Amino acid sequence: MTKPAPAKPRRTRLSAADRRASILTAATEVFAERGYQRGKVSEVAARVGVSEPVVFQNFGSKAALFAAVVERAAEQMCAQLAGAVAAGTPVAALVVQVTSPAHLDQLHAQGSIGVLFGDSVAATAEPVVAQAGQAAVRSVADTLAELLRQGQAVGEVRSEVDPGAVAWLLVSLISARSLRVAAMAPAERDRLEAAVAALAVGLLAPA
Repeated sequence: MTKPAPAKPRRTRLSAADRRASILTAATEVFAERGYQRGKVSEVAARVGVSEPVVFQNFGSKAALFAAVVERAAEQMCAQLAGAVAAGTPVAALVVQVTSPAHLDQLHAQGSIGVLFGDSVAATAEPVVAQAGQAAVRSVADTLAELLRQGQAVGEVRSEVDPGAVAWLLVSLISARSLRVAAMAPAERDRLEAAVAALAVGLLAPA
């Protein structure tokens, strides 16, 4: 009597929400590593282990997929900022961390979410992508402004500064890091970058 063939292991079927999340995770990696233009939906599909049409069934287009990636990246960044303050990090100390040259280098490095924001805002020929990038940057600025207000309420941040204006100053400082690095004289770069960050932090300290 022949033995029955061993049953093949059943593949776990992901829910629709889990499938979208897995695609977004893979797409974040691909676009952060390669940029929006060079990133391929086929590579996203390969990393997830699905066919390319499955990606399009979930997001419709490459532009819509990238927009969703940028939106989620902004949500995660805002949650990290708010979470740090909720966990007890003083607002001024958080600003020191996010504006430090080491952190800015990491944020703008290939493979980081800073690449996503830069690509999205610059994609003026792709309205869906550009609008997502603009909304993402606004959400980060809004989160910073709210954290600065919280800092003012407990005396950690100077009361007379405009939280919204300072938030946009910080966003500008963060986003322009690559421009400064490219233009500054190498011998002066480290000193000037540290001084720029110190000026931003100095705006917040109570008299």
